[in-house]
Amino acid sequence: MTIEPEIEEEQLTILLVDDEANILTSLKRLLRKENFNVLTAESGAAGIDILNSTEGIALIISDQRMPGMSGVEFLEQAKKIAPDATRMILTGYADINVAIKGINKGEAYRYITKPWVDKEFIDIVNDAVLRFALIGDNKRLNLIVKEQNHELKKLNTELKSLVYQQTAEIKQQNNELKSLNTNLRANFKNSIGAFSSLLEMRNAKTVNHSKNVAAISFKIAKSIGLSGEAIETLIAAALLHDIGIIAISDEALRKGAAVLLQEQNPEYLNHPIRGQTAIDSIENLRKAGILIRHHHENYDGSGFPDRLSGTEIPMGSRIIAVADFIENRMKELPKKTALEKALQELSQNYGSRFDPSLSSTVEEAVRELYNKAGSETDMTEAVLKINDLKPGMLLSKHAKSGTGQILLPSGTKLNDASIKILQRYNEIDPAETGVSVWIKKLNNQDNDLPAKNQNL
Repeated sequence: MTIEPEIEEEQLTILLVDDEANILTSLKRLLRKENFNVLTAESGAAGIDILNSTEGIALIISDQRMPGMSGVEFLEQAKKIAPDATRMILTGYADINVAIKGINKGEAYRYITKPWVDKEFIDIVNDAVLRFALIGDNKRLNLIVKEQNHELKKLNTELKSLVYQQTAEIKQQNNELKSLNTNLRANFKNSIGAFSSLLEMRNAKTVNHSKNVAAISFKIAKSIGLSGEAIETLIAAALLHDIGIIAISDEALRKGAAVLLQEQNPEYLNHPIRGQTAIDSIENLRKAGILIRHHHENYDGSGFPDRLSGTEIPMGSRIIAVADFIENRMKELPKKTALEKALQELSQNYGSRFDPSLSSTVEEAVRELYNKAGSETDMTEAVLKINDLKPGMLLSKHAKSGTGQILLPSGTKLNDASIKILQRYNEIDPAETGVSVWIKKLNNQDNDLPAKNQNL
């Protein structure tokens, strides 16, 4: 089971107010492809009701000429209810006095005339919601700064020297985290993600293998106290450790790694070097390339490609070697006894294949990881229709298109974006069967499982 972080874009809310239903329909249709939650009201009074019952509205667009309450009057009240919302007035009458009133009384951000130009309208809307987001960010940052200043003043009064020390540590940690986050996002998203996907497309047997090796490596690295930069390099190398296998022929791949090693197949023996070469042109991944080159070295010097031994082998490579072994054996051995058997085989190879100094930390890290992954015994497998999938569900099998292309690997945790991918492919290359997922049980009942689809 692979656990991945979810990053979801916040959906902002827009309120459209116009007494003409066709105008509201046109505007809502125009904004359909944007990532907005669009609310509509056909009068100023209805718009006020929505504002009173809905928090966090980012943008209000109101027609000027409406019966009962004009757009300027509505925006003047809206300013009191939702002061942070960006307000704009929409009218087919190019009246400068109306515009002035809207800006002065309702503090309108823009004045838009009918008919509008679609692209310009969308640009104006995106600019307006960005303004709302910036105002919100600014308030949050000001609140954080205010709270921190208060705390710092208090600490300064009591223990001035301690405040200086803590401030320096916090600044250093923030700088390190900022640097790590920047590098991780750029390198992992663009390079590592692309390379890992290519590897899985090349050899279906490796689906989730690199991600699981990375998860084990991370646990071990944290246990032995590696630094943030070293962990970043290790994770990159773990995700890409078998990238050189792309160059191995289909015929050789079908034999499997154990047979290729026994045959001393040159294609297989050179794949760590090819892996290093493949990413060497990316400066931020060169250190990871060194770890990739040496992840098949044995502690006693019998490995490849350079026959390094002992501490000549980089620590990251020694960690990946252990994680790679464990992950492979966990897939190959019977599920019930896999963990104990894999750890037993691992212990028999300390000093020969693996670094004996890692023995205690490896077992603790591996048990913690796999016991956590295996503790979810309240799971049931179901085959659902595409439209019945929900965020949070885990794929129990590869999600494939009608022609057999793997769209998402097993173990993927579904979110809104991945569900949309499956829906889009289902329109152009529909599969005959549904999607297999793991779903948690609750009191022996399938949680969130549509009853009509349980027997697909």
